[in-house]
Amino acid sequence: MKISELQSKDVVNVGNGRKLGKIYDLELYLLKGRIRSLLIPGESRLFGWVSHGQDWVIPWHRIVKIGSDVILVQLDEISDDPVEDAY
Repeated sequence: MKISELQSKDVVNVGNGRKLGKIYDLELYLLKGRIRSLLIPGESRLFGWVSHGQDWVIPWHRIVKIGSDVILVQLDEISDDPVEDAY
């Protein structure tokens, strides 16, 4: 799968059904050649430059399923704030 294919998919939290957005970047673990996390812009991003909220950092182990048009992730249902887990 190409990175551009991942970037075209919507990311949805299965815990609450909230659409988080689309991937704008990946964090890589170069020594092992793996994706470490998905980066999704926070709300109110202006032309990709200015953001008023934190970006979502979603660790790879939180991905439930990658479908043809959506990526399902399992985030903490207690918080609707952007998540950054320990790796």
